[in-house]
Amino acid sequence: MAPLHLTAGTLGYALTFGAIGFGFGAALEMGGFGDTRKLAAQFYLRDLTVLKVMFTAIIVAAVLVAGASAFGLLDMSRVWVNPTYLWPGIVGGLVMGVGFIVGGFCPGTSIVGAATLKIDAMVFLLGALLGVWAFGETVSGYEGFFLSSYMGRFTLDEWLGVPMGVAVLLVVAMALLMFWMGEMAERHFGKGEPWSAAMGRPRARGKLAGAGALLAASLVLVVRGDPTPAQRWAWMGAGAERAVAERAVFVDPAEVVALRNDVNVQAAVVDLRDEHDFNLFHVGGARRVDPAALFRPEEVDRLLDQPSSTVTFLVANGEETALAAWKGLKALGVQNLYVVEGGVNRWLERYAVPECVAERVAAPPADGLAYRFAYATGESAPAAWPELAESRSFRLPCEPPVSAGEGHGHLRWPAYAFVKRVKLQTKVAVKGGCG
Repeated sequence: MAPLHLTAGTLGYALTFGAIGFGFGAALEMGGFGDTRKLAAQFYLRDLTVLKVMFTAIIVAAVLVAGASAFGLLDMSRVWVNPTYLWPGIVGGLVMGVGFIVGGFCPGTSIVGAATLKIDAMVFLLGALLGVWAFGETVSGYEGFFLSSYMGRFTLDEWLGVPMGVAVLLVVAMALLMFWMGEMAERHFGKGEPWSAAMGRPRARGKLAGAGALLAASLVLVVRGDPTPAQRWAWMGAGAERAVAERAVFVDPAEVVALRNDVNVQAAVVDLRDEHDFNLFHVGGARRVDPAALFRPEEVDRLLDQPSSTVTFLVANGEETALAAWKGLKALGVQNLYVVEGGVNRWLERYAVPECVAERVAAPPADGLAYRFAYATGESAPAAWPELAESRSFRLPCEPPVSAGEGHGHLRWPAYAFVKRVKLQTKVAVKGGCG
């Protein structure tokens, strides 16, 4: 599955993105986007070439990217999407729009103009660089607003609550309608034609064929639908299956405890059991999520949006439920994700609760809790917090009274040996565009 594996700093990386950059600049120049008069004409509705070229690129790319994702050629979770900061984004868009109108360039087109030695483009580019410097020097004064209304990786299909194919179809239809209206405006404001004549003028066959092809491709995406986690997992290939077979994704409870003591790592535990078992006992600080709700967009986005220093551990009573969830989430691109080896049952073998609290069941159900609890301890038992063995705040109903100052400081968990499995992965953003 794409994307290609390109490592930053290598020759292949530089050549690939260098070629894309030069190609983009050449396309802008050939489209006349290095000429401020052509760029400014769009704001007077006399020449909408910029709008038509840019939106043609947008809808063609949208169809190709969505199609590649739908048919297993592209892993969308590895495509960088700029995080959304709603109000700062709106203000920034207004600032850039005003600058575009006043100066006649956007940052990308000013570079194209400067490359062809246009003086106005050079002046604009110099102003843009000064603006970047001024922003960097002053952003600390309004950092609260700059980082406000954070929405994470937020895409159009999520906003509309529709599959990606439907969102692409709506964007294509909107763009084609805008092209039709834009051409009428060009004839009226640019050439002085009456509105009636502009509306009645026949369209070129090539344009109609292109519009029809885009609409047909969008309809195919609607029919195809978004790939399921199971389909995405099947596309991941032998490497993912090998990681499961070699048990590289299973982490010993002792390693989880060790990482919970590591100040450089944020260890998050997601408990996939039902509420009854969760209330009987769960790892301290664990967050319970129903497996059926784990793949909702808001939950997946929450996991995708975690800092690179966060390691997420999935836990059930055994391994079956957690492994199924791991496969689905890995297929959706969640990084630093592992399964607690043996689940809560193995955890309680390592870090036992008193016999008066729970006793082991001779024949537990498949992926079921292997202990019968006399009390619902939640996370109040010392075994829920092995890294806090010196804590004096734990109390269990069946324990004898504790004298003042004694507490549970007598507890000492064994230092279990384990094979280190956790390897932190980080995401690298590769961004670009006109702005």
